[in-house]
Amino acid sequence: MTAPADNRQTRSDEDPEQRADRLWLELLQEVRVAETGVQILLGFLLTVAFTPRFVDLSDVDRTIYLTTVLLGAAATGALIAPVSLHRLVTGHRLKPEAVVWGSRFTLVGLVLLLGTVASALLLILRVAASASTAGVWVGVMVVWFAVCWFLPALWLRHRDRSDTPPREERPGSNG
Repeated sequence: MTAPADNRQTRSDEDPEQRADRLWLELLQEVRVAETGVQILLGFLLTVAFTPRFVDLSDVDRTIYLTTVLLGAAATGALIAPVSLHRLVTGHRLKPEAVVWGSRFTLVGLVLLLGTVASALLLILRVAASASTAGVWVGVMVVWFAVCWFLPALWLRHRDRSDTPPREERPGSNG
């Protein structure tokens, strides 16, 4: 077996099972970071409904609040999904597939987290500033998060694709 052209994902000294184990551990570390953030945000959001000022919110602001809570709950579900998936398939020799699905759930969770943060910012800025400035700042922040969270990865993947053949065609690649 020849050494892989791209050792960032596949190392020459690991078999597919070892690779899956390594990728799974990396995924869990990533999920821990994102999940902590979404849990803190969701916990804060859940307390808002019990504050005295909540009854003064307009119908639009209540809708934004409910949307924010639901997005936060959905993000929590997606970010916890890899743990549940792993627990349910452990012992069935499905770790490579679990890594792929866990990765997908994590990406969905990050997109939902972006929606949660954006709508929470919208609500806070509508209450603290004004509706007109809130929309502008939320737009700026969504672009900022997208630039930080997604653009570098997309750029690196595009650059990687243009510099090297697809993964299936790389020598020693396991997919």
